Amino acid sequence: MASQDNRAPLKITLDDIANVAVPESAVIVPSQPLTGAKSYGTINQAAEQFVPVAEERGSIFLQGWFYLGIAGFLGALAGWGIAEPGFVDGRGGSERWGNLLILPVIITLICFGFAMAESAVERSLQKAVLRGVLALPLGLILGFFFEFAANIIYNIGLSICYAAGAHSFHNPAVWIARGIAWMVFGAAGGLVYGIIGQSAKKGYYGVIGGLIGAGLGGMLFDPIAIFTKGGAPSRAVGFALVGIATGVGMGLVESALKDRWLYVMAGPLAGKQFILYKSLTTIGSRQQCDIYLFKDPNILPEHAAIQISGARVQFRAVGPVYWAGQTVKTRILQDGDLLQLGRYSFRYKEKHRS
Repeated sequence: MASQDNRAPLKITLDDIANVAVPESAVIVPSQPLTGAKSYGTINQAAEQFVPVAEERGSIFLQGWFYLGIAGFLGALAGWGIAEPGFVDGRGGSERWGNLLILPVIITLICFGFAMAESAVERSLQKAVLRGVLALPLGLILGFFFEFAANIIYNIGLSICYAAGAHSFHNPAVWIARGIAWMVFGAAGGLVYGIIGQSAKKGYYGVIGGLIGAGLGGMLFDPIAIFTKGGAPSRAVGFALVGIATGVGMGLVESALKDRWLYVMAGPLAGKQFILYKSLTTIGSRQQCDIYLFKDPNILPEHAAIQISGARVQFRAVGPVYWAGQTVKTRILQDGDLLQLGRYSFRYKEKHRS
């Protein structure tokens, strides 16, 4: 009996395949940023998706020597402006309240500026105000104390100069005597800087930088007075120079002596370095954190922390953090590690000891 299935076999040719139309709704197009657009990426990306951020050029305004120098300049100039109306040239009975208060007030406001500067450039205004309020009484007390100490050192220096035959303020020996005496003003600024920062090491670096900067500024005070013929302008320029030199000195010494730090590679704080002074450093969007990360709603109030125990530096994450393109919760940091938190990218650095 013949087969009832007389249908011809189904044949599909290459032409048939080429003529098949795929609906647009079925086409999956990978998401990519527009050409030339800056893309930071956020932690709201798909789970485990790593979107690297490009390294950005740092701003000079975020360099410690720069913002501390500006803070010292503004503090010294403000102190001079407050006391100058009550200041009279001359010695003895002609002195007024400005003569007694000009140095303590200048020291107080320089300390106030140093205390606020770092938090201000980090946009942590709450922390800046709190530190400024704490610095005012500290600076005032240290201002009177260090002025007393500076006068003793200066008078001893002048006695040595006079005994050596230097009887004029045009003599460089007298300039050096003033510079040595005024080094204590820089020490006051560095001390308050460390106390407010809750770090003995930070205070130590600040004192060294303050001694150097204020000493150099103090040595130039008399030459400035000679060049400007004395009076209020010379005091304004001289004290402002002392404030700048003290701040710049503190910033340069702090940067030179640091041993562990995070350098911001990308994000709103690109170029800023966070020196790791404390045994526990908190990182997050809460202004009270040691490293405050703003302008990123995906950063948690306390997103991560760094704990230092001897030579061991451990990173712990609460929110999403990427290392080498992978999410990481804990890691013992190594020199050169790159960490990404939302739109921020950090390079961990440490100084190698020989």
